Amino acid sequence: MSVSPVDFASLLCSRLCHDLLSPVGALNNGLELLSDENDEAMRARVFELLNESARTSANKLKFFRLAFGAAGGFGEMVDAREAKVAIEGLLADNKRVDFSWIVEAERLPKAAIKVVLNLALVASEALVRGGTLAIGGEENEGHVEVVVQIEGPRIVLDPELRATLSGGEQDGGVTPRTAGCFLVHEIVREAGGSVLVSEPAENVMIFGAVFNAR
Repeated sequence: MSVSPVDFASLLCSRLCHDLLSPVGALNNGLELLSDENDEAMRARVFELLNESARTSANKLKFFRLAFGAAGGFGEMVDAREAKVAIEGLLADNKRVDFSWIVEAERLPKAAIKVVLNLALVASEALVRGGTLAIGGEENEGHVEVVVQIEGPRIVLDPELRATLSGGEQDGGVTPRTAGCFLVHEIVREAGGSVLVSEPAENVMIFGAVFNAR
């Protein structure tokens, strides 16, 4: 599967716009309500909703900046805590998912950070009824190992996402929805590694990636 850099940039932009449309739209709606609302109790509630939408928008922007952009500076290594904070922010409004960070390394290659974040995004969305999300990662003797495990009462991973992570061809090619999976596959492939996704077994699914450190 291949896609031009320009087309891939467009796909990522479409994904970001889609995910940010809801919280930004809520901000716009809240501001319109404030302009017509005189009841103090209702205005207070609208301000609460505006704060929630602003926080959600900021958290998503921080996450996407690190997952898709050049956040973390121009060096090859990134503070692993940045990824932890970004995932916590992404999941802040999802009370049904418990998050565990099992990464001892203080710094990881930038490529590993992007793999971790994008796998975390896919994994969290597969927990349609909530559950637990655990992330482990380390750099060992020139190799990076990343493991993302989810557990929950109902796990649903779209076959299109699974196939894209594995590098399989899709009739519609890369789409905004699969852009993150394509990014993971390409990062790992270019680093001489592979991405593995288990089948759900006893309400558990594991995503893994092993590749050369840069």
